Amino acid sequence: MSEAEPFGAWLGRQLRRKGMSQADLAARLDVTRAAVSAWITGRAEPRLEKIQVIEEILGLTTGASVIRSEAPDSAGSIDWYHRPAYTDGGRELGNAAAFAFDSNLAVLAREATQNSIDEWHDRARPVRVRYVLHELTGERLYRFLDALRWNDLMKHFEAAADRRQKVGRVLANGLQELRESSSLLLLRVDDYNASGLTGPEYDDGKFAAVVRRQLDSHKGRSAGGSFGLGKATLWATSRFGLVLMHSTLSEPHEGRRERRLIGRLDLPWRSVDGRQYAGPAWLGEADPQREGAARSWWADERTVEELHLTRASNDPGTSFLIIGAHDATEETLDLEKMHGKLVQSLAANFWASMVTGRDSTPMLEASVEALRDGQTVIAEERVDPHRYEPARSRAVRAFLNGETVTEMTTAEDVVLASVPLTVPPRKDVGRADPEKHRAVLLVTSADDDDDDRRNRLVCMRSNRMVVMERPVSDIPLGTSPFQAVLLAGRATGQETFDAVLAEEFLRAAEPPEHNDWKQTDDLTASYARGAASRIREFRRAMLDQVRAVVRPPEVKTDETPPVLRELLRLDPPPPNRSPGFPTIKSAIGSVGADGAWHVRVEVRLPEREDPWLLSPVLRFATRSGPRPQAEWAELTAESNCEVISDGRLRFTGGARTAAFTGVSAVESHPVSATMAMAEVDLVRVKERTS
Repeated sequence: MSEAEPFGAWLGRQLRRKGMSQADLAARLDVTRAAVSAWITGRAEPRLEKIQVIEEILGLTTGASVIRSEAPDSAGSIDWYHRPAYTDGGRELGNAAAFAFDSNLAVLAREATQNSIDEWHDRARPVRVRYVLHELTGERLYRFLDALRWNDLMKHFEAAADRRQKVGRVLANGLQELRESSSLLLLRVDDYNASGLTGPEYDDGKFAAVVRRQLDSHKGRSAGGSFGLGKATLWATSRFGLVLMHSTLSEPHEGRRERRLIGRLDLPWRSVDGRQYAGPAWLGEADPQREGAARSWWADERTVEELHLTRASNDPGTSFLIIGAHDATEETLDLEKMHGKLVQSLAANFWASMVTGRDSTPMLEASVEALRDGQTVIAEERVDPHRYEPARSRAVRAFLNGETVTEMTTAEDVVLASVPLTVPPRKDVGRADPEKHRAVLLVTSADDDDDDRRNRLVCMRSNRMVVMERPVSDIPLGTSPFQAVLLAGRATGQETFDAVLAEEFLRAAEPPEHNDWKQTDDLTASYARGAASRIREFRRAMLDQVRAVVRPPEVKTDETPPVLRELLRLDPPPPNRSPGFPTIKSAIGSVGADGAWHVRVEVRLPEREDPWLLSPVLRFATRSGPRPQAEWAELTAESNCEVISDGRLRFTGGARTAAFTGVSAVESHPVSATMAMAEVDLVRVKERTS
């Protein structure tokens, strides 16, 4: 309770708890409705004798209004409120937003932690994120389920557990496991030094965006998240679609900051006792202004403890408690493995956010611990970026400390270079000229433990969450193993005009998973023509700059006599083309009745995140003489490729194989197809930019 809480805010809250309107109170006090309104809004306060009567009407002890105490047994007014079915007969058999991501702990840790960093409150201190796994059994489990009003939900669970539907199957399995094991796994995600779920119950604000809305991120253009989908991973990680929220607010609501609680349940459409329900339900207080709706409530410490939502400090932020946490991608996963998976995900995605410079604080501190019935199973482990990403962390720390170099001379050196990004104008802004931004590229030697992940580039923006990781191919022979890090937009540490525009541009180029920069619907809808080409240029430029940085220096010509130098020359064998360039895996075909070659070609692609742009060339291998070239009458993409124009194929980035079919143009045949064999080759071509 805030000492500065106004009387009006306190009185309004007590009326809502009693389900009493301002008009009802005015009638009981024999005053006008306007007088009560003035008290509620803080324009006036009642006389002492009226305050005493108000306390009696509200069932409070004498003097409760002075110390702003709450009604006794405040938890007694808490219940589950289910949304009625739509009158038009529409049915939703699950939350579609939850299917945008895989239901696993790694994705949860990535999305939830990104949301916490986006709500960073005091920039002089890091956001602290804490993941707590807690398995409940025996009496502790029964007490928790009783506090959660579990029995009130059982009819809804049983009605929704339809094994013919995906959500229903997950729910049915969760109920079966709870009955058979008599244990329940909770996963609490706490963040500290974050904004908390601020704002009103229903109107625009962080609270409504998380608790009541879908596809509403309520964030600025430069935040890490942008679709409002990431929060759905919390409910998707629950076998029961059930999450409780306890928030300490950075800005007061109703004059209070601490212990704002609400629960949300996401179930499919269901019919219970002859009534139909749309899906979601909320645990909270009845809202007398909205029939059938539930509001958040200000809980006492005992209720918070019973619901396993006690926070470690009064720092602003939110605790999300996932009921029946599971990992849908793992058949069996014990506490130890779940703990390890959370740590690995935090380290893989947020190592750069946790790196600190000499004169700066990190953005993030993250830890994971595991409990069973209140006893420690795995002690709290704080994720150390230098342990999990030593080379990359060294690169970012050198950048933050201003200790980068222009040329690598030792294994500890970090080379700083820049990569140009052209940001086209937005369609909704009058600015007509593109803006130039220079992203920061850091390159350092790979560590011995990086054997499986060396020669790679990781890219990030904003809160320095890893957006994409790509292998760097086509590097010169003799290049020492390396790691490269690209910082774009605000991740460069700049708040300049170009950095802000680059931040918004790259955010629009990210899919909901925030794991790539590519052409998206948001990009083409928001930016002038050529935006997709600018993204492709940026992707090529970053790889080209890495290759330029790691290229071994040219050996200077010595003074050895030419004749002796020729005798001593030891040329290495030419490199094998296949590991670094697409090759034909198989080509089969026949001559059709139309006299044309009909061929099917399978292509083997090397590891590379960028797409390949190639032109398939059809040649006739005649019995003698040169191999003349024929034209294609038709090219058809079969898998992992697409036909773009002029006989060119774009092969999907990251794919290892592809296939296409083709029909030759008979009029271009140098000889009859029956008199020659057909050969297919792949030629690399440049992509046209707009």
